[in-house]
Amino acid sequence: MKPKKNPKADLRKKSNLFLSFGLILALLASLLLIEWKTYDKEEFASEQVYLDALEDEEIPITELANTPPPKPPVIPEVIDVIEDDPELEEDEIKSTEISLEDIVEPEDIIEHKPEEKPETVPFTLIEDVPVFPGCEGLNDNAERKRCMSEKITAYVNKNFNKELGSELGLSGINRINILFQINTEGDIVNIQARAPHPKLEEEAKTIIESLPKMQPGKQRGKPVNVNYALPIIFQVQN
Repeated sequence: MKPKKNPKADLRKKSNLFLSFGLILALLASLLLIEWKTYDKEEFASEQVYLDALEDEEIPITELANTPPPKPPVIPEVIDVIEDDPELEEDEIKSTEISLEDIVEPEDIIEHKPEEKPETVPFTLIEDVPVFPGCEGLNDNAERKRCMSEKITAYVNKNFNKELGSELGLSGINRINILFQINTEGDIVNIQARAPHPKLEEEAKTIIESLPKMQPGKQRGKPVNVNYALPIIFQVQN
């Protein structure tokens, strides 16, 4: 048979629960009392502030005008007064106008063309052969060539020192090659000579330099330089 539960034991357990619940209620009540505050009606009425209705006022708008900067102070100009000098004379102003009579006409411009060097033509190809003195009467060019060659050969044979070869100790046949030029004035220039001995070259140049002045040769109607070759052959007899 089961033992019966003591009802006092249950009440003791529940008493602790009731005690805790009561403490909680007491705390809540005290908090409500602390937070709740009552004010007197008169005190509240004295502290109220009544605001009058504000009337609509027109607030003027201030516009900013562009005010010009202040002008700088005007400094009075000091003018020196100079008394009139009766002795001063006015300078005479010369006119700069130019009349048609004063215009200077430019001088004629002369074009300086470079001088053309005369052409040089060999004696064998010349159109108009130089004229040696004594050959002027011949009209044919071939005859003038033959006449000139004969005159030059005769002149050299007459004036050449035939004893010079023996004096120089030469023997046998000796040859002197001479080349000279008859310029546009008819003068003998640019003489060249080659010989077995320098003395023979000097002798040959001396004879050719002494040739008489000639009429210059022409090519296409213009005076030209004419090259002339002259061989001199002589034999030294012991």
